[in-house]
Amino acid sequence: WELADVFSFQVSPNMNPIKLNELAIRKRLTIHGKEDEDIDPADYVLQVSGRLEYVFGDHPLIQFQYIRNCVMNRTLPQLTLVECCTIKKMCEQEMIAIEAAINRKSSNLPLPLPPKKTRSVWDVCSPFKITLLKGNKLNTEENAKVHVRAGIFHGTELLCKTVVSTEISGRSDHVWNEVLEFEINVCDLPRMARLCFAVYAVMDKMKTKKSTKAMNPSKYQTIRKAGKVHYPVAWVNTMVFDYKGQLRNGEFVLHSWSSFPDELEEMLNPMGTVQTNPYIENATALHIKFQEYSKHPINYPPFDKILEKAAEIARSSDNAAMAGRGGKKFFVVLKEIMERDPLSQLCENEMDLIWTLRYDCRENFPQSLPKLLLSLKWNKLEDVAQLQALLQIWPKLLPREALELLDFNYPDQYVREYAVGCLKQMSDEELSQYLLQLVQVLKYEPFLDCALSRFLLERALANRRIGQMLFWHLRSEVHIPAVSIQFGLILEAYCRGSVAHMKVLAKQVEALNKMKTLNSLIKLNAMKQSKAKGKDAMHTCLKQNAYREALSDLQSPLNPSVILSELHVEKCRYMDSKMKPLWIVYNNKMFGGDLVGIIFKNGDGKILPYGCLATGDHSGLIEAVSSSETIADIQLNSSNVAAAAAFNKDALLNWLKEYNLGDDLDRAIEEFTLSCAGYCVATYVLGIGDRHSDNIMVRKNGQLFHIDFGHILGNFKSKFGIKRERVPFILTYDFIHVIQQGKTGNTEKFGRFRQYCEEAYLILRKHGNLFITLFALMLTAGLPELTSVKDIQYLKDSLALGKSEEEALKQFKQKFDEALRESWTTKVNWMAHTVRKDYRS
Repeated sequence: WELADVFSFQVSPNMNPIKLNELAIRKRLTIHGKEDEDIDPADYVLQVSGRLEYVFGDHPLIQFQYIRNCVMNRTLPQLTLVECCTIKKMCEQEMIAIEAAINRKSSNLPLPLPPKKTRSVWDVCSPFKITLLKGNKLNTEENAKVHVRAGIFHGTELLCKTVVSTEISGRSDHVWNEVLEFEINVCDLPRMARLCFAVYAVMDKMKTKKSTKAMNPSKYQTIRKAGKVHYPVAWVNTMVFDYKGQLRNGEFVLHSWSSFPDELEEMLNPMGTVQTNPYIENATALHIKFQEYSKHPINYPPFDKILEKAAEIARSSDNAAMAGRGGKKFFVVLKEIMERDPLSQLCENEMDLIWTLRYDCRENFPQSLPKLLLSLKWNKLEDVAQLQALLQIWPKLLPREALELLDFNYPDQYVREYAVGCLKQMSDEELSQYLLQLVQVLKYEPFLDCALSRFLLERALANRRIGQMLFWHLRSEVHIPAVSIQFGLILEAYCRGSVAHMKVLAKQVEALNKMKTLNSLIKLNAMKQSKAKGKDAMHTCLKQNAYREALSDLQSPLNPSVILSELHVEKCRYMDSKMKPLWIVYNNKMFGGDLVGIIFKNGDGKILPYGCLATGDHSGLIEAVSSSETIADIQLNSSNVAAAAAFNKDALLNWLKEYNLGDDLDRAIEEFTLSCAGYCVATYVLGIGDRHSDNIMVRKNGQLFHIDFGHILGNFKSKFGIKRERVPFILTYDFIHVIQQGKTGNTEKFGRFRQYCEEAYLILRKHGNLFITLFALMLTAGLPELTSVKDIQYLKDSLALGKSEEEALKQFKQKFDEALRESWTTKVNWMAHTVRKDYRS
């Protein structure tokens, strides 16, 4: 059968795919006069035209996402009948590749060593000590004094007082040979305790500006004490137990890191990586030695021993039956504490209460587990053992509630295993929404083999859509020294486990490398040649065989079911902005296939409601949204004078009228109203600044959307660098004009818009804790405006999370009214922007 025949059918939304197969086959046979041929509709499957997506199985057509989207967007679904045997062939070829990989001879694993005699860490009741031997490459000035500070942390909790070495005079190398003793016994060290070091230079208060600059070019906090200034020089962290649970012993050289975060805990950086700096040539190195407490290795007790300990404690406490039950009296108190958002701090009394009433918490507030874990004294082995026993009978949390437990505050391995167990209930659809955050929290895992890595690999190997997303999230950060081994290892495990998919991904990597080269070329040429010449050079380059081959017939990294088949070279271009993003356009081979566009950006950018993916160091892809223009262009095109453009209130409405006739105009205005309400609320809540007519776009069907999120959480560009302030709620006069259908006093339509905004705001508030958790999980992502919990406080304030719903709504209504009064001012600011833009071009 050639694919020449195209038929249209009118069918019931409840018909199932096999029935549609039958209709198409019967029509085809009738046309070719072969009615009596017998063809089984089950030998065929419906493919979404131009995509690797299929419509099959015993479900009504309307339940398929593709069909539903077509109905919503009022476009005709386009399907192609494909013979099942062609898909079977594809599978068979992949199976051959997989079998070849499986049958490869693996090198024989070494035989396990005979078990050594070991001691339990719980039997060692002496204080924990290490010896600070010496430091190299301290890179401090001659007249500075240098000291080392050390602390033991479990998550962000300091387990005992920090210890400071003696001060020595600054030289590049120095020998301390000093024992640092901590006020915690070895037996009380939790399994995931980390030892954190920082090297400080201590100087007399600086007299001149000049020398300050030389000493401390960084923005790092300096700490003033007794007339002296303490400058951080380097930090490094290491685990107290190794991956097998054995207490570290012997000498270690720790190559340190020199870039500090904005905020330190006790002058240390516990949230930093436990990997040492791989660039050892210039790194400050600390030589330390762990104390030997026994002739035999000392191990953290295995899980069954932990539970035995808990049972023993339960037996020995007389009021075990009453323990952890507070009755009605405390129910109200607990409820109030448990309803607070994840950022709110607990005071000492509240922590004691939560721990005492832990059985009440389990029965009445299972979702309070994170607060219980923060209330526990991790430096008391008895409490830790009791917690592990309680965790065994703790009810499963909903996946989105369990996400918080993967944050940095919860390093315990069994807690993280419990959290991953809760995530297993997630559908692939839901998992794909949280995958970016889950990859970020891998950075908190001290050891390569952990429950989270295994979970992500299992799910990726079972579904290529997840596999491709996981691949790119890891691949885009594999250049970062602190994670390159960990991310590289998971990437390798995925590729070895999915050999056939590796070829598909390799093709994507090759295409992106070509785009990067092309982008660099354009950036170089942009300095010395006109835009027209630049575009010609780009087309010449794209027509070369090497480029054409690399950029054809690949699955889109943004969405594996979209095939980027052949380049439409004439339509490819690049944009004017600083990074010269490439706009690459493809023909879609299937019938009725629209052009598909992707934007390649090498420079910046990271939050979006359209497809967006980081693919490497400062580079990534963005989905091109078809049939859309910026507000600035719509205004400019309808009036030739830039100054008048921003004041032409009808420009936007007229543009929509041009593409939407009759009833369609009402529908487009409704789309505009809904999307405008959504974005007004979202930009306000997320504190997205720098909004103007160049970074707001409208589609021809009326949908409005924002692009270029340079600044979030209230960080704004100002003449003097970045300042942080509250983003007001913003309404624009032109938008109100469209919402009111061009009629000045259309209070009914405007009232509906206002109601949409309020509803959207209250819905976001209901999920406030989830948003806070998701932002907290992104703290390691390297976004300059999201580096500490203080940045997330912005979200808590904009959602008014400490307040009742009435108070929050009242506050929101005030913001809305202010925005309405200011809507004309917004227009004047935009006018200035439009004039500048026109002047430039």
